[in-house]
Amino acid sequence: MLVKFAVLCALCAGDWPQFRGPNSDGHVVGPATPLEWSDASHVAWKTAVPGLGWSSPAVADGKVFLTTSVPQGDGLSLRALAYDAATGKVVWDREVRVVETVPSIHKKNSHASPTPLVRDGSVFVHFGALGMARLALDDGAIEWQCDELQYPPMHGGGGSPVLHDGKLVVVCDGSTKPFVAAVDAKTGKVVWKQYRSVEARISHSFVTATVALVDGKPQVMAPGPDHFAAYDLASGAELWRVMAPGWSVVPQPTLGHGLVIYNHDYDNPELLAVKLGGKGDVTESNVVWRIKRGAPSTPSPVLVGDDLYYVSDNGIASCVNAKTGETYWMERLGGNYSASPIFVNGRILVLNEEGLATWLKLGREFVVLGTNQVPGRTLATPAFADGAMYLRTDETLYKFAK
Repeated sequence: MLVKFAVLCALCAGDWPQFRGPNSDGHVVGPATPLEWSDASHVAWKTAVPGLGWSSPAVADGKVFLTTSVPQGDGLSLRALAYDAATGKVVWDREVRVVETVPSIHKKNSHASPTPLVRDGSVFVHFGALGMARLALDDGAIEWQCDELQYPPMHGGGGSPVLHDGKLVVVCDGSTKPFVAAVDAKTGKVVWKQYRSVEARISHSFVTATVALVDGKPQVMAPGPDHFAAYDLASGAELWRVMAPGWSVVPQPTLGHGLVIYNHDYDNPELLAVKLGGKGDVTESNVVWRIKRGAPSTPSPVLVGDDLYYVSDNGIASCVNAKTGETYWMERLGGNYSASPIFVNGRILVLNEEGLATWLKLGREFVVLGTNQVPGRTLATPAFADGAMYLRTDETLYKFAK
């Protein structure tokens, strides 16, 4: 059986067009970025960001894109912003939707947490149950809006869209009747909507899906309440599933070595490695390994060669063999973590929620190579492009460069 990665973006070198980079794998390709930074060191520019949002920056076409939610009376203005990557000046600021009745969210969440996605001269923005839109890259003009995917959110939105074969895939696991859907990137029309096949006790989650090519056909990898399911990208049909109790799933699945590696529960996180492919329930036949100690509830793991690196929400960093699950090291860093680890400069970078970034040595020995600090809360995963790092805090967007 042929199993390989689905390359999600084919943009010019130096772009970071979506959550966790060009291939949604947390790998930085290109010039080295600074190893040291602070509020006053290696700052190319910094600019205040209005409102609150935890979407990560997306970088393309010389611009940096964010979403945010700005208070407006008793409601919210959901907005998309584009900054000049060279200067930090606002290129455009577009109101996408006004929300008059504001749904409740978790204290760690925002109403603008999904990361923008850039492709084909447009930027796609997603606000969970509050809708999505396609905007023109140059001026932010709204090309279409989609409000068809209605569902009752629990704690707000979280999962970012992924794009493959002209379809934007989003996971809509709300408080009732959770489903996965695909939207036509050209028209904004819903192509398919597949309700979850497993009736869970608690049905909400916040997953960003991953697309894998299995025997040459794209499949959507989407962990959800009490199970993991793989869907046919063309039709939305469920192809196979793994049963595991859990809810409020956040990390994006990781692909490698013919496996999909994912977490299945927030309160009692556990990583599972599962052989790709099959039909129906493959729980007994396809699960290769399971790890509970140090598993993340929020940050997505990053795979480098045979080694899988991850950090738990309460600051335990780990390196394990992705093929076997053998643990090489597990050490406490301290602090709380939501941002996903990044492979950059031949190192692993982890960022906690209080602005402290830690460099870890690549390999099967735990070594801290350095730390950096900025003020503010930092829950969004950094973006990297052309030798620069773009870091979002609760109030500021930074560009760090040599």
